[in-house]
Amino acid sequence: MNIVVGVTGGIAAYKAVHLVRLFIADGHDVHVVPTDDALRFVGLPTWEAISRNPVTTSVHDDVPRVRHVALGQAADLVVIAPATANTMASMAAGLASDLLGTTLLATTAPVLIAPAMHTEMWRHPATQANLATLRGRGVHVVGPADGPLTGGDSGPGRMSEPEDIHAAAVALLGATRDLAGVTVAVSAGGTREPIDPVRFLGNRSSGRQGVALARAAADRGATVLLAAANVEHAVLDAARVPGVEVVEVGSTAELAEAMEGFAARADVIVMAAAVADFRVASVSDGKLTKEDGGIPTLQLTENPDILAGLVRSRREGQLIVGFAAETASGGELLERGRRKRSRKGADLLAVNEVGWTAGFETSDNHLVILGSEGAIVGDVAGSKRETADGLLDAVVRALRPPAR
Repeated sequence: MNIVVGVTGGIAAYKAVHLVRLFIADGHDVHVVPTDDALRFVGLPTWEAISRNPVTTSVHDDVPRVRHVALGQAADLVVIAPATANTMASMAAGLASDLLGTTLLATTAPVLIAPAMHTEMWRHPATQANLATLRGRGVHVVGPADGPLTGGDSGPGRMSEPEDIHAAAVALLGATRDLAGVTVAVSAGGTREPIDPVRFLGNRSSGRQGVALARAAADRGATVLLAAANVEHAVLDAARVPGVEVVEVGSTAELAEAMEGFAARADVIVMAAAVADFRVASVSDGKLTKEDGGIPTLQLTENPDILAGLVRSRREGQLIVGFAAETASGGELLERGRRKRSRKGADLLAVNEVGWTAGFETSDNHLVILGSEGAIVGDVAGSKRETADGLLDAVVRALRPPAR
């Protein structure tokens, strides 16, 4: 595998030497991309000797190979260790002020960061916001650990040990191709049902979970078909990578049409979008106003059940995954999920609690995954990328059940 190791300007840079040695011992081709500040801690000759590849910090070196993008394009994995607070801020902002920045923008490979900084910097709201942004884009994070820091301080912010970072990287490399050859259709976002030309019935889904599922499936080697219902472009951009076909839709009818078209090509269907159960029976051609006769009355009619329809028309061997977003918890949440899985006929159902501050419009999620007969086959919490990977783990197990 081709691994890029980015090293930034923190005292923990010396630990990255051992990390590179571990990757070399595994037989990987390792390219170290230090920042100028990183070279103040560990010199360039050390990185070249350890990695056995030339090392530079400049986008102006090796111009004929267009090195400033070639490194990222060729990478199977990018690891940043240590990842300083400044580096995390630059990544979140999409800055490309040096070779490491351009490499990160040019890659579609999984990215793993190992934060390292003083406790106060780690806990600062700006750092935590940048962390949430990076996780939302699918960046994997290991650490930081809680322990001694430079200057006699102690607390969270210590870079994880090279062996722990290596283990996380190996796990990512092992997971990247387990959906190779599989076509996965995913729905994301929330449908909107028009009332008049300026108003609609909708929901609070941001589409982050569905987009995270699409990106995670692509990272694991799948061909991905993504139907995005009213997902902001800033969120949707995370899924605009090679191997992902994106169709943007608005209403439930449009989403149904897109998913039915995808179903003919898909081995796996994941209905992560929040679909409106009802639509307005008669949409007004003009904006409804008080002058039209006071407060209007909206008559609703039921929308088609997309998930149930996909199950009814499924082809042999196709795996269908549904979602159940419920304002319940504990045993009641599971019972609602089990009834829905049985009623819809999905192979897997991801149940998550939603509310004013949970599920929708948040960076984290908690999924309980139900399989046949309502048995719990997965329980994963964390960022929406982490929960996406947990759900895809269950998909892989369902696609390739163990031999008996």
